[in-house]
Amino acid sequence: MAGFFSLSPFDYYHRLSPKLQRVYRRSDELTEVPLPSASTLRPLALSAAEALAEDRQRALETACQKLVDGINEQLGAPPAKVRVLAKRPSRTWGELHGLYEPPDDGRPARLTVWMRTAQRRQIVAFKAFIRTLFHELCHHLDYEHFGLADSLHTEGFFKRESSLFHQIAG
Repeated sequence: MAGFFSLSPFDYYHRLSPKLQRVYRRSDELTEVPLPSASTLRPLALSAAEALAEDRQRALETACQKLVDGINEQLGAPPAKVRVLAKRPSRTWGELHGLYEPPDDGRPARLTVWMRTAQRRQIVAFKAFIRTLFHELCHHLDYEHFGLADSLHTEGFFKRESSLFHQIAG
């Protein structure tokens, strides 16, 4: 019986154009984001954790901006602006946890993350919050550091996200 759940993981891949298949394979090969001095960024992650736990949105945004700036600086990647907003937007499809917007008309790329759940408006767990920030940053790095033509959710993408997490906040 064929159905939605019988699709193989490669059905998605085979529907991509040849150009995007090349991007997909390259993305999948990239499994780490090696930071020269990850230990210098840990205090910034701790500051973010404290600000989140204390429900201090502006302090959280400042700590996250410094953390993203530090990562981009270590990698030689262009800057990205961080926005921390209060309650996640939601629709029938679910909740939006984060959003990456590429640079546009001289405006730097923007990473937006939300610190509260949509329904209960509870502060999200720090691990979920910081992984979302790193997820959006990985989209930025795919374009601006790794030079990929697109930023796809490959296994390599999620390994890069985990690489950042374990080096800085793990």
